[in-house]
Amino acid sequence: MALSRSIVILGSTGSIGESALKVVDHLNSSGQARVKVVALAARSSAKRLLAQARRYKPRTVALSDPQAAAWLKARLKGPAAPRVLSGPQALEAAAVAPGASLVLSAVVGAAGLLPTLKAIRAGRHIALANKETLVAAGELVRREADRAQVRLLPVDSEHNAIFQCLAGLPLADEVKRIILTASGGPFRQASLSQLKRVRAQEALKHPTWAMGPKITVDSATLMNKGLEVIEARWLFGIGFDRISVVVHPQSVIHSMVEAVDGSVLAQLGPADMRLPIQHAFTWPRRMAHGMQPLNLLALPALTFEAPDLKRFPCLALAYAAGRKGGTAPAVLNAANEAAVAAFLKGRLDFMGIPRLVARALRADPQASLVKPGLESILQADAWARRYVEGELDA
Repeated sequence: MALSRSIVILGSTGSIGESALKVVDHLNSSGQARVKVVALAARSSAKRLLAQARRYKPRTVALSDPQAAAWLKARLKGPAAPRVLSGPQALEAAAVAPGASLVLSAVVGAAGLLPTLKAIRAGRHIALANKETLVAAGELVRREADRAQVRLLPVDSEHNAIFQCLAGLPLADEVKRIILTASGGPFRQASLSQLKRVRAQEALKHPTWAMGPKITVDSATLMNKGLEVIEARWLFGIGFDRISVVVHPQSVIHSMVEAVDGSVLAQLGPADMRLPIQHAFTWPRRMAHGMQPLNLLALPALTFEAPDLKRFPCLALAYAAGRKGGTAPAVLNAANEAAVAAFLKGRLDFMGIPRLVARALRADPQASLVKPGLESILQADAWARRYVEGELDA
């Protein structure tokens, strides 16, 4: 019997969302699964969402931007037309669209937090591609997921690799540490003086992955790996002292798990996000993917090196914020989002990103909170964005 899934895709017009729809096409056309797209949601990409709505015929589409939603609604008419949601809560409403059992959370940044929480509270399992949700509110989200008996299925290639490796280590006391691999980004061999002169168009040229601008810059600063460290802590319930990062430029080994007996389990695969997406969509089953398989005989030599925290201080900042807890991870994430946006607009130099993030962490007015609730986390997020903007204008 073919596997059946009914899904919501939050962030359907981004790179992860579009890869997810390719997975849907493959699973349906191959006859291995029946995947129904119940709802599609994005921020403002109305033209892309229109094309998706006409192809996949979801019952609900959503755009955060009211003007974009009005444009879309005018073009989706007729008795079979989907309902069009708009405004700040549109993604939250789409996340709990009737009939869905799985929600792919692929909205970029902290904007994914509230829709993901809404879906968890409604009992939807989560295919998580939005790491910022667990960075900003990991303890809260983990608690809500456990209470609702909802599974968090990782879609990030690194966390999906760890998830797969942990299947071979079913007992928690068998795991010594997890090892996240990082490509090192486009500036892996750049000197500190060269990094100070980096421009946005250079930072957007990732050597391995094709991604959106924000995550591509995060990969260049190694902040992306820092966010993944915090995400891993909450996904897998493991302390920061047992989460390591190793630079692996070839991006063939997506991550590893070291067992207490010294064995290291690694997951290898092509650098194609459709693989972890399909794994999350079809879990606990595995299905043929129809993509170019990994050719071991054609691989280059696999190399590994330690990350340089002097040239890439964002990784150290993330470890520090994760260990501190409270509102620090939310401030880290929001300050980084604001700083990256400023860098992409030419308002901030490349090394200014970690500089502003570090200042925001030192200035956090809620730093004494130990277990902040959702309201405090959202306040920390908003404060960090205002703080960065104020520093830019100073």
